[in-house]
Amino acid sequence: MLETMRLTRFRCPRQAPVVLLFLLASGIFAAHAGAQPSAVTFTPAVVEAGSPLLIHLDAPASAKVDGEWMGRKLEFFPGRNGQGWFALAGADVESPVGPSSLRINVQKTQGGARDLSRTVQIHAAHYRIEPLSVAPKFVEPDPDELKRIESENQLKDRVFAASAHQPLWDGNFRAPVNAPRTDSFGTRRMFNGELASIHRGMDFRARIGTPVRAGNGGVVVLARGFYYEGNCVIIDHGLGLFTLSMHLSRIEVREGQHVAKGQRLGLSGATGRVTGPHLHWAVLWQGAYLDPAKLLRLNLNAVR
Repeated sequence: MLETMRLTRFRCPRQAPVVLLFLLASGIFAAHAGAQPSAVTFTPAVVEAGSPLLIHLDAPASAKVDGEWMGRKLEFFPGRNGQGWFALAGADVESPVGPSSLRINVQKTQGGARDLSRTVQIHAAHYRIEPLSVAPKFVEPDPDELKRIESENQLKDRVFAASAHQPLWDGNFRAPVNAPRTDSFGTRRMFNGELASIHRGMDFRARIGTPVRAGNGGVVVLARGFYYEGNCVIIDHGLGLFTLSMHLSRIEVREGQHVAKGQRLGLSGATGRVTGPHLHWAVLWQGAYLDPAKLLRLNLNAVR
């Protein structure tokens, strides 16, 4: 039996190089195929609740692109120097953990569509619980104050529903003040012993009178006083992306005004529901509140 096996091995010696060459070629092809870049890439690669997300789509400039994620419309825009298409999106701080459906459709000019839909896993972000003491009226507003709050909420809802149809920002976002920042986004806040809210922004320890500047280019859509936010400036950066600067002591811009990155909006203060002087800076995309610290870390200089 052993002799038969040995003889069989040496009967077709000419086939061995052919088989070896075929296997080698197959391996090279498979490795090459595996190395091809994905048509859709995410930054960051791991998405957490409250995380902004830059979506890059490898598609020709002549294509028509549309998409949707968690019930929110994705607005794609062409990248700089023909680098495909981009969308700046994000998962709300209260997004449920687990798989989410991302729908992307590419319509080519020559005809035919390409479906690039996929599942995006949303991971948990661990936030603190923070006890705070404020004036009782900010925990239990009276009937007249409740009417004011409802009216202000309706106004903000109308403003947030009417964003510019193109990106108004350019390059990386910058911090609005030169002051120490706190890791406060997503913190569950206990006001006077009761769980009252989730902190949906970043706090800066800015003394009263510190200049507050635009994090990027855009249009001022609201610049007025509110019950909770105090003196507040809201900037539309286009395609559903807004930034909110709250608790100002003074507002120095007007509604409808175009502002550039770094342009002065006003001075920090302690108006509205606060425990002391600071700047509250929030980032909102399509109704989803995102972590400002993570937006500041996104490298957008090569995008537009």
